[in-house]
Amino acid sequence: MTFIHDIAPDFPLHGLLDPQGQLSADTPDAQRDPALWQRAHAHIRFTRRFDRAAIHLQRTGRLGTYASCYGQEAISTAIGLALQASDVFAPYYRDQAAQLLRGVTPLDILRFWGGDERGSAFARAPEDLPNCIPIATQLPHAAGIASAIKWRQQARAVLATCGDGATSRGDFYEALNLAGVWHLPLVIVINNNQWAISVPLHAQTACRTLAQKAVAAGIPGVRVDGNDVLAVHAVVTEALVRARAGKGPTLIEAVTWRLCDHTTADDMSRYADAAARTAAEAREPLRRLEQLLITHHLWDAGKAAATDAEQEAEIVAATDAWLNDAPPAPTDMFDFLQAHLPDDLRRQRDDFLQRQRAAATPTIRLPPAQHSEDSP
Repeated sequence: MTFIHDIAPDFPLHGLLDPQGQLSADTPDAQRDPALWQRAHAHIRFTRRFDRAAIHLQRTGRLGTYASCYGQEAISTAIGLALQASDVFAPYYRDQAAQLLRGVTPLDILRFWGGDERGSAFARAPEDLPNCIPIATQLPHAAGIASAIKWRQQARAVLATCGDGATSRGDFYEALNLAGVWHLPLVIVINNNQWAISVPLHAQTACRTLAQKAVAAGIPGVRVDGNDVLAVHAVVTEALVRARAGKGPTLIEAVTWRLCDHTTADDMSRYADAAARTAAEAREPLRRLEQLLITHHLWDAGKAAATDAEQEAEIVAATDAWLNDAPPAPTDMFDFLQAHLPDDLRRQRDDFLQRQRAAATPTIRLPPAQHSEDSP
């Protein structure tokens, strides 16, 4: 089954696994593999469990602001499963699931959200970009990496992610335009979770879909149910195969609903309709995938207990490692900013070190002089 076509006037929402856990009759063979179902299911469960642990750390004052991915794990999980080791991943800040599949550790993620530069030093994915907090600035970077891959004539692809709010930024359009003009091996996946912090989708764009923004760039665009991990996996896999084969870029809109606050600094209850959230809960990705496994006798209470215990132990170990981690060097904010510090930042670094040393040097305070009555 082919999902991606040349530019078309309509953008239907592709899906393979419905909210009741029933597979579509036209599901491709690759997405009918029970091993894929089980791996995706286990990883979504792990990501969700880790997500809860990170929020608990933040709420108890032991972690910085954190961006949850609750309810959106299928998109990132499918991306992580579809990418090859030789590909380059340029995430935004809600891609914990894909990063974990790329070899980023839970400790790395906790370090990052704890303000530690070491959290972006991915030993097993050294070419992947770190989390991008500024909106959409990772997309031109991804286009630049894709242009280098094309110039080197390598059979590799770059995949970049962003949220729906990023599609209103100039960086998004510039990267998309460049990818189209230069026919780059770039796949951009939009996590359309319906909210740009508190701004609903209808208030930020007049487009009927986000996938149709591909038309202006002259590239294929496709929409997929972002709560259907199998459909996202099929669409992303096809786009990556096209990119590696020199067939150019693809824009993918994965439609989901944000079931969590934008970050732990946000309160979604102040602007989101509670009834809409309840309706979205019924379509969330883990529930439908679990139902598929139950139907095929691949999941039961015993397996759930064993999996939960194993995952909990791994997350507790990562949390303990984070809480007992040696503090980063104060100069990390300079040393990991640029490969070669310019003179002005080098002077700032030197001045900072001098202040640090001065603060660490104890000041000896002498008692006031004692004068006897017969002192002159």
